[in-house]
Amino acid sequence: MSLLEEKATGALVGSAVGDAIGGAVEGWTPEAIRERHGGWVTGIVGPWYDDWRTARPIAPYHKGDGHITDDTLMTHALVEVYDERRSHLDAYAVAESLVPKMIEGTRWVPELEADALLLQRVFLAEKWLVARLHYGHVDPREAGVGNIVNCGAAMYMAPVGIANAGDPEGAYAEALDVAGAHQSSYGREAAAVFAAAVAAAMVPGATASSAVEAGLRLAKDGTRRAVEAVVEAADGVTDWEQAIPVLRKAIEPYDTVGPNYRELSMDARRPSRTKAIEELPVALGFVLVSEGDVRRAVLGGTNYGRDADSIASMAGAITGALQGQDGVPADWADKIAEASKTDLVQPGRVMASVVQDIRAADAERWARRAAALDALV
Repeated sequence: MSLLEEKATGALVGSAVGDAIGGAVEGWTPEAIRERHGGWVTGIVGPWYDDWRTARPIAPYHKGDGHITDDTLMTHALVEVYDERRSHLDAYAVAESLVPKMIEGTRWVPELEADALLLQRVFLAEKWLVARLHYGHVDPREAGVGNIVNCGAAMYMAPVGIANAGDPEGAYAEALDVAGAHQSSYGREAAAVFAAAVAAAMVPGATASSAVEAGLRLAKDGTRRAVEAVVEAADGVTDWEQAIPVLRKAIEPYDTVGPNYRELSMDARRPSRTKAIEELPVALGFVLVSEGDVRRAVLGGTNYGRDADSIASMAGAITGALQGQDGVPADWADKIAEASKTDLVQPGRVMASVVQDIRAADAERWARRAAALDALV
C-alpha cells in the first residue's frame, strides 16, 4: 500500500473497530461496565443482554460479539457516494445519493443478522434524513434544522476528512455542507471539527496533538470551549482508565444529555451556541491520552460508556489515520470483519483512490484561479 492507502484504511478500519467494541457497552456507566464484565473491557465482548432481541424493543440489535453498528454502516454508505461521484460532496449529494442508499436495496446488517434496508437499522435521528429529504423534499442545505442535535452526522464524517487529506480547512467546510442535510447547531459543528481532525491526522508525520489542534483551531462556540476544556484536562494524563472521570468532568458543563444517559434532561439535544455534543470532545481527549495509539484510544472510549460506540469510533478513526492500518490491532480487526461479514479494508482503499481524483480536479481548479489572479494583478 501507498502511505495514502495505509492512512485511509487505518482511519476506516480504526473507526469500525472502535464502533464494534464500543457498541457492546453503549449507554452504560463505567461502573456498570466493570460490574457486567468483571473489570474493564479489553477487547471484543458479547451483548449486554442475553435476550438482546427483546430486552429493549426500541433497539432490538445484536450489539457486541464484534458486530459493527450504524456508525460504520453509514460511514461505508458515504464512501460509496464518494466512489460514485469521485469528487467533493455537498448537501445535495446526501439527498441525491446517500438517502437512496438508505431506502433502496438491502445490505448485510450484523446487528439484525439479516439483509435489510439501511433505514431499518439507523436510529431516529438518521431516519430524519429520509423523512426530510425523500418525503419532505426539503432544501438539502436546511434539512438538518429541527432534528435532535446529537452525534448522528459526526459519526460518519471520517470519509470527508480522508477526501480532504492534509486540508483541515477544506474538510471542515465540506463536512459543514454535507452535515447540513442531517444536523444543525453543535451537532453539525462537531461533524466539521471531526472531519478536520481526520484530515490533519492524514498528514505524514502528524501527531495526536497536531490532529486535535487542527480541529480546535477551527471549532466554534460551545464546541470550541468544550474541546479546550477536554484538552486542558487531558494534559499530562496517559492512562485511559484514569482519564475516564477526568474527561467526563471536563465535558459535563457543555453536555445537554445529563448525568443519566438513558434519562435525558429536558434541555437535551436542543440547538445552542454554548453547548456541545459529548462524543467528539471526549474522543479527542482519548486521542491525546492515548498518544495516538489505536488500542488505548478505543479502550478508553469504550470503557467511558455512555455513547461508547461513537466515542470509540471517532477516536479510532483519528488514531487509525495517524498510525495507518498496521497500527490497528489485527486481532480485533480480523475478528470484527469476520463477525460482521464485512470487508473493513476495502472502503479505505476506495477512499484512497477517490482522493487521487479529487486531487487532480483540485489542482486544475487551483491552477485556473492562479491564472485569473495573475491576470488581475
